[in-house]
Parts: sequence; structure tokens; C-alpha cells
Amino acid sequence: MTQYISVAADDRIEARNGIIKLHGAAGFEGMRRAGRLAAQILDALAPHVVPGVATEEIDAIVQRMMVDAGAVPATLGYRGYSRSCCTSINHVVCHGIPGEKLLKDGDIVNIDVTPILDGWHGDTSRMFAVGDVPLKAQRLVEVTHECLMLGIAQARPGNRLGDISNAIQTHAEKHRYSVVRDFCGHGLGRLFHDSPEVIHAGQPGTGPELKPGMFFTIEPMVNIGRLDVKMLDDGWTAVTRDRSLSAQFEHSIGITEEGCEIFTLSPKGFDKPPYI
Repeated sequence: MTQYISVAADDRIEARNGIIKLHGAAGFEGMRRAGRLAAQILDALAPHVVPGVATEEIDAIVQRMMVDAGAVPATLGYRGYSRSCCTSINHVVCHGIPGEKLLKDGDIVNIDVTPILDGWHGDTSRMFAVGDVPLKAQRLVEVTHECLMLGIAQARPGNRLGDISNAIQTHAEKHRYSVVRDFCGHGLGRLFHDSPEVIHAGQPGTGPELKPGMFFTIEPMVNIGRLDVKMLDDGWTAVTRDRSLSAQFEHSIGITEEGCEIFTLSPKGFDKPPYI
């Protein structure tokens, strides 16, 4: 049976314990500030995601913007991870590590950032098109964003997590794409990863009930080919086993009395294709 607990914004939360936390107005305000910063950082990256730029240059911009805003990168040092963001290119599903690799014309790249601002985590990721991107890649990106937004449309009190999962899976498979099962969305707030787990494929009417005050991410990973993934030797980078293209979008949301609030919307409208 799913357990829920109401928490105050200043409660000390030590670790994930399987109980879903329900936050109040102060928590919503903290998440708004952290989410807005995360979205602003991705907005600022848009002119830098071009052919010839190394992903470590993008990472440096991300780290500098977080520090300048009084935040810290949640990923830096997290379980040994050495960078301030993730950059996942083409067939990389998630957790690509920034480095010397140069972006090329035609690439699609997911950039995932999580600043911690005043103790709150603003977690979001977005697809960027590098130069002239082939039509099949453009379409994958568009459908993946549609999957995210259809999932978010199901995020309202009384629904269940399975309603979100099914909306995402149904739309992706309608376009003959596959949804990755190896990774999922997650609760967040004072913790980077908390309960519940948000699976992106499943049956409607199943899973924990959505209640006002829940905070979690929805972050579907959609492949042109099969859903199977494998981990590279670095222990972080996940790639499609058949080397097909993969795309992902992520928002952090909070369940309200009427529906949900998206904390990580782009102030400039850059969080959905087509891009400026």
C-alpha cells in the first residue's frame, strides 16, 4: 500500500524512504525558483549548441551559470559523476558525460541540468538540434515532446501514475517508436531522487494515486528502434543497443488541487520544437 506524508518546507529529509511526500505552498515556491533557474540555463545554451562546440564547453557554461545564481550542480560529485550536466548525443539514451567530443552538423543532443537552489532541485532536460538535422531525427524529437506533454496532461489529482505512463507509451507506439523501460522519472524536492518512481510505459488506472503536493519528474526516453539499452564502460552512459536514435524531454512538476504546475517551463518558449 502506498504511503504518503505531509512535509513542511524546512523539514529535514535525510534519505529516500519509499514514502511519497506531499508539499505545501513554501515547497511549491522553492521548486518554482529552482525550476525557473534550470529552464533559464537551458535557454542560455541555445546559441552555443552548434557544430564544432565540445560538450565540455557546454558543461562549463552550465556550472558557471549555476554558481553565479547561488546554486550548485546536483550532478557534480553525485555517486562519482564528474560533471555539472549530462549531454546525450544521437544514440545515447541518457547520462552522456561531457568531454572533448565535438558536436557535428545533424546531431541531436539532450542536455540535462539540475541546479540545487536554496535546497530545492530543479531537474529538466531538453533536446537541441545541431545544425541541419535530418527529418527522421526532427520527427523523433517532436513526438518525444508530445509524449511528455500528453503524460503531463494526465498529472492531476485522482489519476494514477499508470495514466501518465500509458499516455506516453500509447503515443510513442502509435508512431512505431519504443519507450525505454530501464530508466524512469522520480520524486524530487529536497532530495535529488525520491519516491515515487515514474515509469513511462504501463497500464492506466495502476500505480500510486496522484495527490496535491506531490513533486516528481516526467522524462520519457523514446527510441526510433528497439527499446533495449546497454551501459558503456564508464558506468554512466546508456546507449541504444541497436544504435538507433533516442530522444528525451524532462519537466519537474507539482500536483495541485486542480491539475499540475510545471516548474521548468522555458521563459523563452525554447522547451519545445521547433526551435529558434
